[in-house]
Amino acid sequence: MFKKGIKVLEAEVGIESNDRALLPQFPFKIEVKSLLTDFKDIKEIPYSSNLDGYISIKEEKTQKALYEFLGERVKFRGPFRKLTERASDLRFTLWGNQGFLFRYILFLLERKHQIYNFHGCALYQETYNRLYLIIGGAGSGKTVYLLSGLDKGLKLFSTEIVHFRIEKGAIEWFMGSLIDNVRAGTLRHNFPRFTPDIKIPEAEDEWQKKIALDLSSYKTEEESLTDPEIVIIFPRIEEGRDGFLLNPIKEKKKIAKLLFYNISQKLSETVVLYDEIPVVGFDDAKRAMNRLNSVYKLVRHKTIIKVAYVLSNPYECWGNLLE
Repeated sequence: MFKKGIKVLEAEVGIESNDRALLPQFPFKIEVKSLLTDFKDIKEIPYSSNLDGYISIKEEKTQKALYEFLGERVKFRGPFRKLTERASDLRFTLWGNQGFLFRYILFLLERKHQIYNFHGCALYQETYNRLYLIIGGAGSGKTVYLLSGLDKGLKLFSTEIVHFRIEKGAIEWFMGSLIDNVRAGTLRHNFPRFTPDIKIPEAEDEWQKKIALDLSSYKTEEESLTDPEIVIIFPRIEEGRDGFLLNPIKEKKKIAKLLFYNISQKLSETVVLYDEIPVVGFDDAKRAMNRLNSVYKLVRHKTIIKVAYVLSNPYECWGNLLE
């Protein structure tokens, strides 16, 4: 068996296969399907017997692939070379940015290290020691907030996954991904200054095609922040809308539920790998309760200064939030 170890933040995973080509290849490339669009660093470490979790992939000449989840050990068996060749979307594979390892790392960060993970982007305002969390799924407006925030002088803390841990009453935030998958149309029409050296696809493809945009030159100097002020935004961005509408959310129970649903989504949803392997989410009742309790600790923390819905267009989305 060929073996590798991988570390993301504090999670360590051992990976083995009877086919060297099926192991993740280092260094990871900057491309739409890459795990670098999820996490800041994917480091290669020595394989050992005391890692957080293990993945085994056995290449076999069978008709269908099999998947088995045994707590912290995962087994895949099947014709993975063929599955990779005919996959319709390489993001949903073992090592793709919407695939298995991505979700497994989120599971291990939470289970082993009490590090929770929002689906959102984060920008840091150094003057006020303030972290802005833009929370939402695909199409909500995270990228518009991200690029317009950088235009306004904010520093990048994460493009896609925002990590935090609560320990001894303090909240520690960890730097996330620095690469963002951006629609070509968004770059061409709203933020052309970020793409001087990037060839944008033809107009008919611009809203379907995404580009992996390296924004690491805008990152904060600090790779972790302890107890900055926190502003949480749930955005809805619409082209052609006039003005900026902010609707504060005051009720802590409502905030907690919104955050809980976001933080649980990637862990609990079933995903289909290679168009034919359904992988059920990793959640269970005990972990869900621990996660909910942690979210309540977060929303009641002294550092949370504002939570709001925002309805706006790409040009006015920050309104008076930075004042």
